[in-house]
Amino acid sequence: QVQLVESGGGLLQPGGSLRLSCAAPGFTFVRYAMRWYRQAPGKERELVASITTTGGRIDYADPVKGRFLVSRDNAKSAVYLQMNSLKPEETAVYYCNAHYDWLDYWGQGTQVTVSS
Repeated sequence: QVQLVESGGGLLQPGGSLRLSCAAPGFTFVRYAMRWYRQAPGKERELVASITTTGGRIDYADPVKGRFLVSRDNAKSAVYLQMNSLKPEETAVYYCNAHYDWLDYWGQGTQVTVSS
């Protein structure tokens, strides 16, 4: 059973920064492309960032380009999302996803609330 565990969410003011972590112990992490999604209240889940197995390719959704940074540490089976200059509209539950071939695994999500 693959388990992804997100952490690092919280409440912060607009313009603030936050770093999310996703731990993925117990499976062949290096085989999986990793993605971060978010889902705001009343909205569909959207892809925020993705990183390939070795980190050779990284993609970001247009709204976060230049402000978010995704990285991974295969030795620690972990992926991170550094979020800067956060906006109130980015309040959402952020999810970690592991993707390989037809397989997709999800974490339970971590709440990020941006509010003054």
